[in-house]
Amino acid sequence: MATNRELLGKGVKYLFGALPLMFIGPSVMYNAFMNKNNAAYYIVLIIGCSICVLSVFLAFKGIRTITNAIFDGDK
Repeated sequence: MATNRELLGKGVKYLFGALPLMFIGPSVMYNAFMNKNNAAYYIVLIIGCSICVLSVFLAFKGIRTITNAIFDGDK
């Protein structure tokens, strides 16, 4: 069973892209919750939630790409 190395590298890139977002998103959300009196509270909170959702999406896509590279290499 051969592994598609190009597809495997693409999946690892997705995971490396998701890694910093996993720390930035909650930090931005924490910053929004600490500044509830600020006028930009909702904007910063929406940006933080969007970063968290993007992080989960990239991690899922990376894991799915890696599994496709490992198990669907014969196609």
